[in-house]
Parts: sequence; C-alpha cells; structure tokens
Amino acid sequence: MERSCNLGPERQARQGKTTAPMASDPARLIRQLELQPHPEGGWYRELHRSAVGVVRQDDGQPRAGLTLIAFLLQAGESSRWHRVRQADELWYHGGGAPLDLLRLPPQGGSTEHLRLGRLDAADPQQQPVQLIPADWWQAARSMGDWSLSYCSVGPGFDFADFNLLADLPLAERPDGADPALI
Repeated sequence: MERSCNLGPERQARQGKTTAPMASDPARLIRQLELQPHPEGGWYRELHRSAVGVVRQDDGQPRAGLTLIAFLLQAGESSRWHRVRQADELWYHGGGAPLDLLRLPPQGGSTEHLRLGRLDAADPQQQPVQLIPADWWQAARSMGDWSLSYCSVGPGFDFADFNLLADLPLAERPDGADPALI
C-alpha cells in the first residue's frame, strides 16, 4: 500500500486540490493539520511511513526505512527531554517562529542549543535543518507564539525506541539536561 505525504498547499495545488493558506493561529493549525497530542509535549501527526523496511544491524529489529511527522509547539509548550534509540532525527523548519532545539550526548555533558528556523543572514546559527544523532537526548521550545517543524527519522520511528528522560531513575539521568524541560 502506498502512503501519500501531504506537506502543504503547494503540493496540493500541483495535484489539482485547493486549500486555504496555512493558519497563523496555533489552535487553527492543530485542527487544519489534524494534529494530536504527543507524549513528549506539543502536537504531531505522522505524514509518511516508508513501505521499504530495514533491519537494524545492532539488534536485528525490523523498522520502516523512514518516517516523517509534522510537529507543532505553541508558546509555553515544550518537547521534553527524550531520545530515539538507534535512529537519527532530522528537524526541518516548517513555519512560525524559530525553535530552540537542545541536544545532549547520550552520556550527558554540555547541552548544545541549535536554532531551527528560516535562513537569516543576521543569525548564521539559525538553520532550516538540524540533526539529532541516534541515541542523543533532545528537547525543544518555540521562541515565539508557535513553531511548526517536520521531523524525519531513519530507520523509521517506533515508540519502542522512544524514551522520556523523566521515566529514568534519577541515578540514571545524564548530567547537563535543563531540568525545566524534564
């Protein structure tokens, strides 16, 4: 079964469909994009799960080759510290305010702050695509009223590979994670 990937009005226009422009009100965006609450915080919807399967080398687990979600954070919401085991995650800016994307090595250490947003000559640190390597801890928060991003995971995302930092015993939590995002 082939699954389509609906990325927005431009693609729909090419397919002969018409839509209203993207809403600028986050509650309206949540309805328009049919987003649901995510366990880490924020709102999401899976847009694509590859029909091509892969088998992970380390543990032999089968996964989709690639998955893609739409993910929205409103002002005051956060994506709490979490990790995706054995899969890289790419974040793409989709609209709204830049996103403060934090990443922390698996063993802990210093938190890195990445800015996800449109290219901006005045802010060379802000990039439209950012990478979270496999097994790294990550968290995020909008730097404005709302931030829309798209996240692709390869091998594909499976909740069996997802861990919230808050679910670990205190003694097992890595040093360096901002406690406000746990």
